Amino acid sequence: MLVRLLRGHLRAYTRPLQFVVALQLIGTMASLYLPSLNADIIDQGIAKGDTGYILRAGGWMLLVTLVQIVCSIGAVWYGARTAMGFGRDVRAAVFHRVGEFSAREVNRFGAPSLITRNTNDVQQVQMLVLLSCTMMVTAPIMCIGGVIMALREDVGLSWLMVVAVPVLVLAIGVVIVRMVPKFRAMQTRIDGVNRILREQITGIRVVRAFVREPQETERFGTANSELTALAVSAGRLQALIFPIVMLVLNVSSVAVLWFGAGRVEAGQMQVGALTAFLAYLLQILMAVMMATFMAIMIPRAAVCAERIIEVLDTESSVAPPSRPVTPPRADGQLVFDRVSLRYPGAAAPVLREVSLTASPGRTTAIIGSTGAGKTTLLSMVARLFDATEGTISVDGVDVRDLEPEVLWRRIGLVPQRPYLFSGTVAGNLRHGNPDATDDELWAALEIAQAKGFVQAMPEGLDAPVAQGGTNVSGGQRQRLAIARALVRRPEIYLFDDSFSALDLTTDARLRAALRPVTASATVVIVAQRVSTIVDADQIVVLEDGAVVGIGRHDDLLESCPTYVEIVESQLSAEAVA
Repeated sequence: MLVRLLRGHLRAYTRPLQFVVALQLIGTMASLYLPSLNADIIDQGIAKGDTGYILRAGGWMLLVTLVQIVCSIGAVWYGARTAMGFGRDVRAAVFHRVGEFSAREVNRFGAPSLITRNTNDVQQVQMLVLLSCTMMVTAPIMCIGGVIMALREDVGLSWLMVVAVPVLVLAIGVVIVRMVPKFRAMQTRIDGVNRILREQITGIRVVRAFVREPQETERFGTANSELTALAVSAGRLQALIFPIVMLVLNVSSVAVLWFGAGRVEAGQMQVGALTAFLAYLLQILMAVMMATFMAIMIPRAAVCAERIIEVLDTESSVAPPSRPVTPPRADGQLVFDRVSLRYPGAAAPVLREVSLTASPGRTTAIIGSTGAGKTTLLSMVARLFDATEGTISVDGVDVRDLEPEVLWRRIGLVPQRPYLFSGTVAGNLRHGNPDATDDELWAALEIAQAKGFVQAMPEGLDAPVAQGGTNVSGGQRQRLAIARALVRRPEIYLFDDSFSALDLTTDARLRAALRPVTASATVVIVAQRVSTIVDADQIVVLEDGAVVGIGRHDDLLESCPTYVEIVESQLSAEAVA
C-alpha cells in the first residue's frame, strides 16, 4: 500500500527527485573523499613535514567540503518541496474522495477517523518522503561507497565490517519488529481520542447541563492514558536504538584501533590509512543507522498509507451516472415509485415500497413517528442515499441518471439539523447562490422571518457566524438555513422538520410568506407538528418505513388511524379541524 501510494502521487515530482538523487550522490561522494584526503595529509604531509602539501591538500578539502554543503542544501530544498507537494496532493485526494461519499460511507469510517486520516496519517507518510530524500537516498550510496573506500585503504581489517554491520542490523531489526504492532495500534487510539474530544466540544452544552464534566473528563483521561501508555511503550523501544548504535560504533572503533595498531606496527598500513579506515567504518555504520532509522518510520508510514488507501479505494455507493441524462423539462415533478431502502446487513428495510407523487404548485407533507424513515426519504432525493429497490424521478428522469450538479441545482434542501459555516451571514446565504445580490439576500431573510434579528446585528449581512452557527439560537439557525434555500430559487423545496425550533406564531408567519414564493415549485415538508402541515395539499403518513395513508388532513382523520393517533397526541382533532 505504501509503495502504491508513493508511486501514484510522486510521479508528478520525477524531475525534483532526480535532482535530489544527483545532488545526494555528489554530496555523498564528496563526503567519502574527505577521509582519503585527510589520510594523505597525515601520511604525505605531516609524516614528511611537507607544509606545502598540507596546504594544497587542505585547500582541496575546503573545496570538497563546500561542494558537499551546497549539494546537501540543494538536496534538502528539493526534497522538502517534493514532500510538501506530496502531502498537499494526498490531502486533496482524500478530501475530494470524502466529498464524493454518501452518508453511508461517512458513517462507516466516522468523522474523527476521516479527520485523522487526512491530517496525522498524511503527515506520517509525508515525513517519510522528506526523510527518504534526505537520508534514505544517502544511506546506500554512503554504505557502498564507504565499503569501497575502506577496502581501498586496507583489506586486512575488512572483516570488522563483516561483523559490525550485521550485528547492528540484527539488533535494531529486533527492536523494529516489536515496534510495528504498537505503531498500528497508536493510529487507532488517536482516532479514539479525536472522537471523544470532538464529541465533547460539540456537546459541551449537554455535558454542562447534565453536570457530566467529571465523567467526560474521566472518559477522555482513559482514552488519553491508553494512547500515552502505548506511545511510551513504543518510545521506550525506540529509545533503545540510539544506545545500541552507539555501543556498536564505539566497540567497532576500539576494534579498528586495536587491530589496526598491530598492522601499523608491522608496517602493513600507515597511520593515515588507519584513520581513514576508521572514518569509513563509522560512515558505513552511520549509513546503516540512517537506514534502520528509516526502517522505524516505514512501518508506521505503511500503516498510515493503508488507512489512506482504504479511503481512496472506497467507492461511493452513490455513483454519478456514466451517461447523464438531461430532463426534457424543469418543472420539479418528484415521483417515488415503489422505493425501498435496506442498509447492508440490516435485518429489516428502512423504507418499504414507498410510492407517492409531489407535483409543482402543491405542498406535500410527510409525517410519522420517530424512526419512520421521513428524513431518509428526503435524503434519497438529494442522493445522500440511493434506493435499493424502486426509482425516484425528477421531471421524469431517475435521479441516478441525472448529472449530480443538475439534480442539486434543482433542489433546495433545509436539513433537520441546519448547519452554518464559519464566516458571515451573507457568506452562508450565498452558499445557495454565489451571485445573489444584497437585495436578494434581504428578500430571502424577510421571507424566512430572519430579517429582524440580522438587522439588529451591528454588521448586518456581514455579521460573523461561528462554526456550526453556535453564536445564534436554534430558531435563528433554522431561519437562516431556510433563507439560504430561498436564495437558490430551486424547483423543489425539501424542508426536513425545518420549523421545529420556531414558535407557533413565527411558524405561521413564515409559512404564509413562503406560499407566494413557492407557488410554482414542488414543496415537500417533513414535520412533527400537525399544525405545520394541516393546510398541505397532500399529507403522507409513514409508519415503520411504509406509507399507511395519503390524503388531505380531513380525509386522513377519517381513514388513517395512525394519523388520528398523531393528531390526538398533540391536540384534539376537533380543535384542528
